[in-house]
Amino acid sequence: MTDSKAMVIEPIGRVNSTRTEPLDDDWDAVHATVTLDPERFSPDVLAGLDEFSHVEVVYLFDRVDPGEIELGARHPRGNPTWPKVGIFAQRAKMRPNRIGVTVCRLLGVDGLVLNVEGLDAIDGSPVLDIKPYMAEFRPRGTVRQPEWSHELMAGYWRDRGAR
Repeated sequence: MTDSKAMVIEPIGRVNSTRTEPLDDDWDAVHATVTLDPERFSPDVLAGLDEFSHVEVVYLFDRVDPGEIELGARHPRGNPTWPKVGIFAQRAKMRPNRIGVTVCRLLGVDGLVLNVEGLDAIDGSPVLDIKPYMAEFRPRGTVRQPEWSHELMAGYWRDRGAR
């Protein structure tokens, strides 16, 4: 792939959240907003989005030091009881292009602001794209994943306490 070229992608907005650290669990408890850049957009870019219950937010893990990018295999979350797997077999933030993608609940749209719940991006994260979540895009056929990934995700969305 010697002819690959760098691409320039401009953020469309920013995440505003009370979560300022990329903690590993309880993201469902996080209410956040995504504010689009008013210099580039008017509210009509979000027309009709409020009819959807969920959106996919594509964002940048912008605070990951380029020296921390993982190009090999590692134990997810440093847990030696889980197998070493490559960065493309996990959703860790130390990815080569540092891109995160999350399906989150859309609570409302107000002008250029989306109110969301369950967005696992920290305050100030650049947002690269927003797409409505449509049931027809969920996986077709049976979904399979290794047991360690279920263990890893056990508290990611819901607090391990009573709910």
